[in-house]
Amino acid sequence: MPAYVIGHLRDAAPHPEIAEYIERITATFEPYGGRFLVHATPHETKEGSWPGHVVVIGFPGTVEARAWWDSPAYREIAPLRARHIEGDIILVEGVPDGYDPAGTAKALRDTLPAG
Repeated sequence: MPAYVIGHLRDAAPHPEIAEYIERITATFEPYGGRFLVHATPHETKEGSWPGHVVVIGFPGTVEARAWWDSPAYREIAPLRARHIEGDIILVEGVPDGYDPAGTAKALRDTLPAG
């Protein structure tokens, strides 16, 4: 199943290290089958608050995503971003082809009290 690394990054002042990070990141995830799905594009907040920017990198699976995150190449450049941009980054597994949320709804209903 595909996996996604999603970053919710807060606005930051421009800095040369951020530019270097952006220049180098693609080379760190391509060996693991990663590719940008969302990067440097505007977003529209429909509910709640979402200041900053969204980044989504897709991978063939969680094994590849974790291997990229832990790789020496990425660990080397991660501080370039982390020193200048606050944010949250998660790794999430996608759903399989043909996923039907009805099964999830049934499991939820099965946990509800009768009545």
